[in-house]
Amino acid sequence: MPNTANNNARALTLLILLSLIWGTSFILMKRGLVVFSAGELGSIRVASASLFLLPVALVKLKELNSRHYPKLFASGMMGIFFPAFLFALAQTRMESSVTGIMNSLTPICTLMIGVFFFQQQFRKQSIIGVVIGLVGTIILILANSGGKLGGVNLFALLVIQACIFYATNLNYIKYRITDLPALTITSVSLLLIGPLALIYLLGFTDFTRKFADTEGAWQAFGYILLFNKLVKISSPLYTSSVTYLIPVVAVLWGLFDGEQLLAGHFAGMAAIIGGVYLANRKV
Repeated sequence: MPNTANNNARALTLLILLSLIWGTSFILMKRGLVVFSAGELGSIRVASASLFLLPVALVKLKELNSRHYPKLFASGMMGIFFPAFLFALAQTRMESSVTGIMNSLTPICTLMIGVFFFQQQFRKQSIIGVVIGLVGTIILILANSGGKLGGVNLFALLVIQACIFYATNLNYIKYRITDLPALTITSVSLLLIGPLALIYLLGFTDFTRKFADTEGAWQAFGYILLFNKLVKISSPLYTSSVTYLIPVVAVLWGLFDGEQLLAGHFAGMAAIIGGVYLANRKV
């Protein structure tokens, strides 16, 4: 009995910790965008994450054979590279709290892609959950700063595309990379895509000049690195339950930072979380 209580306490602590980490990531991106462009932010995230996990990746290479490399490269592009740039670009025109809410669409997208492209079985309640989640998404996209519905924010579509990339990658790993552990997939994928981010960052941006010319550059850079450091710690332990708490944390950070959230935003968040719950609830 004591062991069960201890395990439950550890699970709850881990759930809260991971929710805080991932929910905080959106405000950290917002802080990074104060100085760096969306392209710079995305490439910094990918390149620094690749460097953080480089020691792990080098050890894990011995687990691979030649057929693994193209699969891991594809996984890295879908699950890390493209979403990093899409989220950064979206947050140039969206509140961090709203992107945090919309990130919760990933489980719904995962289910839909699994059903349509990987012959995954589904239940009727899953369809209802998907519909409710999509309705919540529409409400969020339409909610404007004037407090009424209207004025579609097209940048919200970038978040949806990022969630689709995440979801595609999750299904790809589940059905196409079944013989490798999660840490191997993540670390080696980053090893393979990291050079692309570095080439873009150093060859096509004025990233280095900003440290000398722009006030707050080092602080903004620190926010980006902090995000990747936290993800390095948490990503192998990520659980689906965190999905429900990430938007709550993101919203709290947004309110603390002075972001304005309207009734439509909260209605959309409630619908998305409810839809995710129904779509993934075990009967």
